[in-house]
Amino acid sequence: MPMDSKERNKKGYRSSFAKSFTYAWSGLMFVLRTERNIKIHFGIAFFVMALSLYLHISKVEWLILFIVIGGILVIEILNTAIENVVDLVTEEYHPLAKIAKDVAASAALVFAFISVIIGILLFSPYLWAIIK
Repeated sequence: MPMDSKERNKKGYRSSFAKSFTYAWSGLMFVLRTERNIKIHFGIAFFVMALSLYLHISKVEWLILFIVIGGILVIEILNTAIENVVDLVTEEYHPLAKIAKDVAASAALVFAFISVIIGILLFSPYLWAIIK
């Protein structure tokens, strides 16, 4: 059933603010159930936050950490959305569909790489202090 602008304007179409949270929660649960990479990112995030508690990082460092963790999770969620839209549009192999999926996945890869660099810069002074 197509959802055009007339459909969205009908009373009842995601009419309540609270209902929009239900839809968002449903999307998050879908991603957590079906996507291996977001499970890995959540596991790493849990480990990094536990390490941060142990090392007593500063408030600014916590803010940086939450931005980085939030960023990678959002990118993985958007990657999943893009992949599913591409699958919806075409069931056959198409070079442009492959490019769209690959580019979306590369966004997650680039941000994950940047996250590792930020983690090294953030934690190395604390870890060097323990080693010394």
